[in-house]
Amino acid sequence: MPRKEVVTRVIDGDTFETASRKYSVRLANVNAPETGQRGGAAATRALKQLIEGEKVSIDTVARDKYRRAVAKVKVGRRSVNKAMNDKLKK
Repeated sequence: MPRKEVVTRVIDGDTFETASRKYSVRLANVNAPETGQRGGAAATRALKQLIEGEKVSIDTVARDKYRRAVAKVKVGRRSVNKAMNDKLKK
């Protein structure tokens, strides 16, 4: 069952924090460049525009080695995972 949470901070192009979680959330099946890599800053900006300060629906599908939730995320009915993958392909 997806949980609705408010995004408090975007860390990079595929990772963010919410007010109600101890660990951050990573977008499932999205591989954005890391901060400092070519395209990293643009990916971070793109994710910020999509979700920072927004109430999102988080459907956790796994946990990674850093204990982050790996999740399918939506703003309203829009898939954040798909939107980010579309932006990263450009």
